Amino acid sequence: MMANTFYNPGSERAARVNDLFAGIALRYDLINDLQSFGLHRLWKRRLVRLANPKVGERALDLCCGTGDIALALARHGAEVAGLDFSEPMLEIARRKTSHSALRTPHFIQGDAQQIPFPDNSFEIVTVGYGLRNLANFETGLREMQRVARPGGRLLVLDFGKPDNPLWRSMYFGYLKFFVPVLGRIFCGSFAAYAYILESLQHYPAQRGVAEKMRELGLKNVRIVNFLGGVMSINYAEKA
Repeated sequence: MMANTFYNPGSERAARVNDLFAGIALRYDLINDLQSFGLHRLWKRRLVRLANPKVGERALDLCCGTGDIALALARHGAEVAGLDFSEPMLEIARRKTSHSALRTPHFIQGDAQQIPFPDNSFEIVTVGYGLRNLANFETGLREMQRVARPGGRLLVLDFGKPDNPLWRSMYFGYLKFFVPVLGRIFCGSFAAYAYILESLQHYPAQRGVAEKMRELGLKNVRIVNFLGGVMSINYAEKA
């Protein structure tokens, strides 16, 4: 199979991923609704409930994209920073805050593998659909752990790999054939959404992330699966 235009496992990966999101930023929310049948909004709400934000707590949403999770955390009274590599995505996130009377997240451009905050800064650290896109997911988890305060909650929402082989095969078929067609129709790019399956095949998904969380010494590690594991949340707490 020919490698995806946007998937590069080497040093150029960040630049290629940045190109991908710059190209789809304006239609990103629409495609998310279409490819998940709107369910991504429910999964993000579940992540926020698991994070259990309290008024005045500090939260960091990595790879924040167009700001859905950061805004949801802010609605609960948290002081939120949203960080993303893609300036076009951040521009859309900032526009959303202009239509809200809520506590406003602070959106900044930055690298989730070199988070520009000191150690022990946040009670909550989240990443939605972003850990899979990093050149090294393990580095991303270490950075999440570093900036979390003791007792802080770490949460990762992303595409999963179902344990059931038949269900996994059907799901991968959906990602291979249907989702890229949506990308072609609405974003003019087949490759941008074919990238999802390519990146997922090289990603350890929920079980691999949970294993790495335990290796790092995080506590109360658990997996919350949706639809038989096609989507999942990894949860852990800093010791």
